[in-house]
Amino acid sequence: MTAEAVRDSAPRSPAGVEPGPADRPLRIALLTYKGNPFCGGQGVYVRHLSRELARLGHSVQVVGAQPYPVLDGGVGLTELPSLDLYRQPDPFRTPRPGEYRDWIDALEVATMWTGGFPEPLTFSLRARRHLAAHRDRFDVVHDNQTLGYGLLGLERLGFPLVTTIHHPITVDRQLDLDAAPGWRRRASVRRWYGFTRMQKRVARRLPSVLTVSGSSRQEIVEHLGVRQDRVHVVHIGADTDLFSPDPSVARIPGRIVTTSSADVPLKGLIHLIEALAKVRTENPEAHLVVVGKRADGGPVAAAIERYGLAGAVEFVKGISDAELVDLVRSAEIACVPSLYEGFSLPAAESMATGTPLVATTGGAIPEVAGPDGESCLAVPPGDAGALAAALGRLLNDEPLRRRLGAAGRERVLARFTWRQAAIGTAERYREAIAARAARTPVP
Repeated sequence: MTAEAVRDSAPRSPAGVEPGPADRPLRIALLTYKGNPFCGGQGVYVRHLSRELARLGHSVQVVGAQPYPVLDGGVGLTELPSLDLYRQPDPFRTPRPGEYRDWIDALEVATMWTGGFPEPLTFSLRARRHLAAHRDRFDVVHDNQTLGYGLLGLERLGFPLVTTIHHPITVDRQLDLDAAPGWRRRASVRRWYGFTRMQKRVARRLPSVLTVSGSSRQEIVEHLGVRQDRVHVVHIGADTDLFSPDPSVARIPGRIVTTSSADVPLKGLIHLIEALAKVRTENPEAHLVVVGKRADGGPVAAAIERYGLAGAVEFVKGISDAELVDLVRSAEIACVPSLYEGFSLPAAESMATGTPLVATTGGAIPEVAGPDGESCLAVPPGDAGALAAALGRLLNDEPLRRRLGAAGRERVLARFTWRQAAIGTAERYREAIAARAARTPVP
């Protein structure tokens, strides 16, 4: 069935009007300007949340731009194509004249030319135009961290609106500025993150904000100025059927696995590289597998060369879900070295497989991983020495690995599943629908 057929099959009722009893299935438009689950947490969120909402009986239509979401059965997709200016192998390309369709396309290119990142704004404008033409097909709109000006028109169109902010992008901006060498690079970072000014303005005017952790909730209040009573925590989780223990997969001695974008300072990979060099002085079989793209010529590549770790660090990307799960199962340790995380899906997924975890205390990671020594070994962010000590301790203590692995799996099952996330999110949808109806004058 095509995306258009899925969308057109939905029953119709006036937008903003609850379709009946409290348990009546809802018709949901889920917006995501970046939806590919293999290039970021936002895509993982859309894929798994939409699937579980559909399993609860709701009708979910994902509205997305490139890279398009990968969705499971029962979820519809409406493609709102951008000019895809950052695609490989020709990122930052200038489109041919025949590619321009309207003024939004021109705005997208002009923003790129000036060093900015246009996609949150231009996707929000395209989404508003699309929803205005289909205002009778959805009961609620759920935005996945676009936070573009186009969203502000949805209330006037009659749509109840819920927005997920995983964490304020201002955190990423500051970490990138701190890591930038020289004023030219800092100026470039400021231009790129210019869209965060828009996101602050939009966030303050949103009626209902969801976030994935208590840590993110506090930062949304402090960094974006959103009223505390408008921000609600709905934890996300792991696919515990997929990410599960399998004793038939052998653990490979010394293997440490992590998920990271190589030269994104936020992810802390450079500190893990330094820690690995320290660990190998006592455990020469220790080696690291990084799920992510190798960056040639950057700080991480330089650190690998400096410490002589070319044969001890492997990067893998483009692997299937099943291959990823088996890779995590094969590791003696999973590691999250991030300086900050708004939630940390890699932590939850690793714990769900029963793989023991070493993680920093950056951002919301302790909410997911638990207290030090209970279901993980916790270390301060950015401390390569502490990271090395924890990795070395765990590599040398098989009973501790077994205990932490079992405790981590139990913690995820009890607290962090996608079904629980979908139930909590649907409750917020109904609250938004009821609040929108209360604000609508009775004719």
